[in-house]
Amino acid sequence: MGSNEMLIGGKWQSAVSRDTIPMYSPSDGKEIGHIARGTAVDVDKAVAAARRAFDGAWGNMAALERGRLMSRLAALILDHHEELAQIEAADTGKPLTQARTDVTVCARYFEFYGGAADKLHGETIPYLNGYQVIILREPRGVTGHIIPWNYPISMFGRTLGPALAAGNTSVLKPAEEACLGIMRLAEIATEAGFPDGVINVVTGYGEEAGAALSVHRGIDFISFTGSPEIGTLVQTAAARNHIPCMLELGGKSPQIIFEDVNYEAAIEAVIKAIVQNAGQTCSAGSRVLLQRSIYESFMRSLSQRFSRVRVGSHTADLDCGAVISRQQKQRVESFLHGARDSGLEVVATGMLDKSADPNGYFVTPTLFGLVPEGNDLAREEVFGPVLAVVPFDDETDALRIANGTDFGLVCGIWTENGARQMRMAKRVKAGQVFINSYGAGGGVELPFGGVKKSGHGREKGLEALREFTVAKTVVFNHG
Repeated sequence: MGSNEMLIGGKWQSAVSRDTIPMYSPSDGKEIGHIARGTAVDVDKAVAAARRAFDGAWGNMAALERGRLMSRLAALILDHHEELAQIEAADTGKPLTQARTDVTVCARYFEFYGGAADKLHGETIPYLNGYQVIILREPRGVTGHIIPWNYPISMFGRTLGPALAAGNTSVLKPAEEACLGIMRLAEIATEAGFPDGVINVVTGYGEEAGAALSVHRGIDFISFTGSPEIGTLVQTAAARNHIPCMLELGGKSPQIIFEDVNYEAAIEAVIKAIVQNAGQTCSAGSRVLLQRSIYESFMRSLSQRFSRVRVGSHTADLDCGAVISRQQKQRVESFLHGARDSGLEVVATGMLDKSADPNGYFVTPTLFGLVPEGNDLAREEVFGPVLAVVPFDDETDALRIANGTDFGLVCGIWTENGARQMRMAKRVKAGQVFINSYGAGGGVELPFGGVKKSGHGREKGLEALREFTVAKTVVFNHG
């Protein structure tokens, strides 16, 4: 891989325009590299390369061999584990420990889907006498992947794993804010032996390369992770070509805490779910719905632990790193200013490490108490280390508040009452529900996606394999 190059058709090449985009480290604001500024012309070349691979080497490869290549890539990712983690931490600002976890998860995606590649079976249907009906699961073709900047290395595995296992070829557009780790992964994929054109990576701005990929007539399916606003644009563009989409668009995920909760377990999970990746996580537990009968006592314990959260450079490897950019820092701080101006109570804040560079994009984690359910902090996705605590009275009240936003991605339910666990899990509007836990360590095997403005379709697990295939019905009249 050369500097400022993209992977198209198995070859590293500059953008046709020769333009580049500078990259900055969130920890200190310093320039750490450049990427190619791909445009529609480069996307055209990548889609054409993916189509050749689908019609040729990859499309003719047995599922067993596809799986072996993916397993080989997983092993190579682990061989380069520390190198990739260092790149990801510098590129995104997240602490090294979190970056290392992301690399491990990326490898796990290729392990999981590599093992599943030859196990994507069809079905038979009992039909009329003299007939036999089979259902085939076939790859969609060339799939487009537009991924965000918060977990680039992990997202590489999450989106490409099922697509490749199902037999598709791909064009990936990473976020322009953080994609250095993606480029190194693409290089490692070529070392693993993937045929030319199976994995293509086009870097550039979303409004240029991303928009061109969304509207391209040569794409058969689009997977997008990002904001609801951009998701609408992607879906509208794809609809013009009648191309299906899988959209993961964020959330305002609640953690519902009842009076019979285990304080210690819940507090650790609540804090991790909001400071991980500086709160820049689609499934961040950014709302705590806390039963009023334990509000005072739980908040005392939560605030004591929250005040010990430490923020600093990715190299310091503390609890929380920087947000991705100056623009994102300004956005999060605008929510903080608005909350304070509206009179919300700041219950606790984290600590900025003395070694943190003043030019870094750091936001001090902030805990707000007694947040009205209609306040922006209780309804809007801040995408930063900001936690809003909303009191409730009983199950009915908790469900009304939990379901009272435009989002529905993840929910945590904390109670020892088994019947309540089941009632709440069935009635809450979310794609994933965790009982007395939250997040479950990445959950490569667990189908993931949302309802309402959190999107549609499912990533992860075997459900993702189905998303990246199309069913074909074949009817035999054998007499």
